[in-house]
Amino acid sequence: MTTKGSSCKQVIILMNNELAKKFIKDSSIYVMNINCALKNIWSNTIADFIQAEDKGIIITTNNISLISDLQKIEKYIKSSLTLDLEYVSIPRLPQFKFYLKIVGIPFISKRINTCISSDKIENILKTNHLFNNIVLISKPCIIKVSLKSNMSIIWIDIWDTQSRSNAKKIINRYFNIGSFITTVYGANMNLGMPQCKNCWKWGHTAGVCHIQGSKCIKCNRPHLTEYHCHFA
Repeated sequence: MTTKGSSCKQVIILMNNELAKKFIKDSSIYVMNINCALKNIWSNTIADFIQAEDKGIIITTNNISLISDLQKIEKYIKSSLTLDLEYVSIPRLPQFKFYLKIVGIPFISKRINTCISSDKIENILKTNHLFNNIVLISKPCIIKVSLKSNMSIIWIDIWDTQSRSNAKKIINRYFNIGSFITTVYGANMNLGMPQCKNCWKWGHTAGVCHIQGSKCIKCNRPHLTEYHCHFA
């Protein structure tokens, strides 16, 4: 689920449709009990109402819930005898899209003469402890810095809370990709500018490229990249 603006004052709990309907049916009771639980920890957060959403429910609150609030809501839900906890997720805040980039690795390995791949980078991120709490929105996007440079930029789009708590933990951190030491930086939304697969320049697609023939991204000579090994 993605939300914007004032909807950050929400708590999301994933559950199946049957449990969500049961929750909504007795929503007034749940709101009252949740507020009693929050009052017991002197919280300033108050649950206003509960609504059903795709794959779960959303509790709308007057403030952005703190970790202690989420823990108290979770404790109350676990103590409820009317819910099957096997099908209920841990309460969490709404998630937003944030953008990061990884720099410091060549686009092409000269040792094996192959480009790095999104699948390989994704597997490396999944096994690195820095990214334990990071959820990727999509596969990493790898671009070459320029036609003349062999360095790459790896764009990763992640889900995070509005406070960017997970992103902040890995920004400006270093980690290994193979024998290379790479760095994670914060970024604006990754470039929507297309890269031509014919001449490998930015700003247009191959369909409107004015260059006759094709250029190899590995050596910039006039042949398709897939035939590089025949001309190298």
